[in-house]
Amino acid sequence: MKFRQPLITGTLLRRYKRFLADVELDSGRIVTAHTPNTGSMLGCCEPGSRVWLSDSGNTQRKYPMSWELVETAPGVLTGINTGLPNKLILEAIRDGTLKELQGYSDIRREIRYGKEKSRIDLLLQGPGKPDCYVEVKNVTLAQDGIGYFPDAVSERGSKHLRELAEVVAGGKRGVICFCVQRKDVDEVRPADSIDRKYGATLRQVIADGVEAMAWRAHVSPDEIRINKKLPVLAG
Repeated sequence: MKFRQPLITGTLLRRYKRFLADVELDSGRIVTAHTPNTGSMLGCCEPGSRVWLSDSGNTQRKYPMSWELVETAPGVLTGINTGLPNKLILEAIRDGTLKELQGYSDIRREIRYGKEKSRIDLLLQGPGKPDCYVEVKNVTLAQDGIGYFPDAVSERGSKHLRELAEVVAGGKRGVICFCVQRKDVDEVRPADSIDRKYGATLRQVIADGVEAMAWRAHVSPDEIRINKKLPVLAG
């Protein structure tokens, strides 16, 4: 996925009210940008960090600029926009990068399903194949080469795992796919120290047949692109 126009660089002053961030642009101008991330952004919102913003060009928007990237370590750009992982995984399915999810003729998005009234990110369907339900999660929290999810307690995340297990019990495929938008991660694990319930649920649903996979993206100010499969170590 290429950004439609060059990103604007600046320095993060603060993130607040979940969806807002004050940024001092390289020009010296201070702007308030929309923050498209509902998580805690642990390790990704330190004041003084180098950040990249997109400009919608829409003067009718209260906050025309959106925060897209942050430098979380020297030379490590991290994508914080949680609206992108679904698009990145879809793009990687369509271009053949995600080999495990090939062979489906139809891909539908944001389909309601399950006993707990969820929406699946991607529903893959094709003749002679069981329907494949794919839940995509964005991974930005990392330490010592390990990516962790979630970065805050997530009952919603556990619910999605339970829904996938129900899908598998019904004879269909259920996939939890972790999208890692930073280059310094070599494996993904549940963040048990943050949300023990999520970790326990992940291990249980894997034992019940849910497929867990992780893919890392190349992140730059020009584009974000899935390029490497990573192991998921939940044991």
